[in-house]
Amino acid sequence: MHTTTADGFGDSDVLVVGYGPVGQTLSILLARHGHRVVVVERWPTAYTMPRAVNFDSESARILAAAGIGARIPSFSEPSGTYEWVNAEGLSLLRIEASRQGRCGWPDSTAMYQPGLEAALAARGAELPSLTVLRGHEAVGLTATDSGCELLVRPTGRHDDEVPPLALTARWIVGCDGANSFVRDRMGTAQTDLGFSHDWLICDVAEREPRVHEPNNLQVCDPARPRTHVSAGPGHRRWEFMRVPGETVEELNTAERAWELLGEQGVTPDDAVLERHAVYTFNARYADRWRAGRLLLAGDSAHLMPPFAAQGMCSGFRDAANLAWKLDLVLTGRASEALLDSYTVERRQHVQHAITMSVNLGHVICQDDPRAAAERDASMLAARERGVGGGRPQGAVQPLKDGLLYRRAAGRAPRRPAGDLVPQGRVSRDGRTGYFDEVVGLGFVLLTADDPDTLLGDAERAVLDRLRARVVRVLPADGGEPGPGQVTDTDGVYLRYLAESRTRTLLVRPDFYVFGAAAGREELAAVIGQLRDGIGVLEPAAG
Repeated sequence: MHTTTADGFGDSDVLVVGYGPVGQTLSILLARHGHRVVVVERWPTAYTMPRAVNFDSESARILAAAGIGARIPSFSEPSGTYEWVNAEGLSLLRIEASRQGRCGWPDSTAMYQPGLEAALAARGAELPSLTVLRGHEAVGLTATDSGCELLVRPTGRHDDEVPPLALTARWIVGCDGANSFVRDRMGTAQTDLGFSHDWLICDVAEREPRVHEPNNLQVCDPARPRTHVSAGPGHRRWEFMRVPGETVEELNTAERAWELLGEQGVTPDDAVLERHAVYTFNARYADRWRAGRLLLAGDSAHLMPPFAAQGMCSGFRDAANLAWKLDLVLTGRASEALLDSYTVERRQHVQHAITMSVNLGHVICQDDPRAAAERDASMLAARERGVGGGRPQGAVQPLKDGLLYRRAAGRAPRRPAGDLVPQGRVSRDGRTGYFDEVVGLGFVLLTADDPDTLLGDAERAVLDRLRARVVRVLPADGGEPGPGQVTDTDGVYLRYLAESRTRTLLVRPDFYVFGAAAGREELAAVIGQLRDGIGVLEPAAG
């Protein structure tokens, strides 16, 4: 087969296949460090229909790290109340989802996905080392110990019409969705949890803004479970489960969509039906997310039902985890073996999120009237006891394995190692804002003590090689912060240190705690273990 070299793109550091939200975020997180990133996207223009409709506090923090924090309000709104009711309208569960979350942003934010993708695309266009090749699809892939070659062709063109272009890169990441080309070439098996339900998805744009109370509603009606949620400013999402005796073909028509919407009081007079489609909600994940120089992220690595709103959020976590590790490897500061921790860490998070989503799905998708009545009675009794309200249950648990500090070889990490570190507001130099904005991104050594009393030359050398920021946190009444210090404006950090019974934290660039130390000796052990775990490489001579 004749091929053409894509001279205009050159050899890239990372070639990303797929430019949805996960591919966009990963590309930006890499390109902001100056890495040469080329993206291949099969669609010639951005897809204009919504898919995901929600992201959580950690995802907002990752999006802010990608540089679009100030743009988030333009395509989103607070999720507000999320309520489950039974067929009779009795409240089974009520959650306030817009409170400030662990990462400073709301627990839950409703968003319009085309707006999110437009904001990410605009941010990507600001980065000179990021190139996007739209309207091309992957048709061939080879990988060796030293690099990769991806063959691409204009989408839909046959082999005898145009020769494929050959793109080369040091690494290839498949962010190319459920039917991933990259995953297929990796040959990785997938674990399927056996969950499968068909739902009709109806996205509508309101002709006039309306107040919805609750803003998000789950109707647990065995006759037809259904969902009604915000899809960002001016947009709503309705979902209707396919019931026994009904075919996908019967359900997936505009006429049937309007019939079902009409039963909920939505008509063409007050809304525009932007899209209707039947989706099969599945639950599965790839067993391996890395094979040599090939990696997976997002839907190519995992699929889950939408009931915990963690599909896209899990993809953002993939991007945040992978980006800092690739950055260290690409800059010669870490061994390629560091990337082996990617599958270990992300798969355990995804397994929990999928299990949680499936468990919620079994409750929501119940179409047996007797079983539904038993469910209702149990949940109503729980509400009487004060259970079934408050804040959303966390879909993400602390890391339990991977690149984390262990106090002894062979022992499991002990918290706060593996925790997602909270984010609050801090102040210095007359500026108050989120920690990430004021201090910056990357590795952070966060301490309530004087760093000069904690760090020896060897430890400082490792932190310098990792470009870590050393930050002392002062109480709100601790006076004006000096160099390397911040005031803990909201008290988040000193409170977290106290709750963790520690004085110092070493935090990874993806906001997870590597390890904690009570004093100088233990901190030396923590930093030494990070050095060895990453395989920190010394600068090349000369």
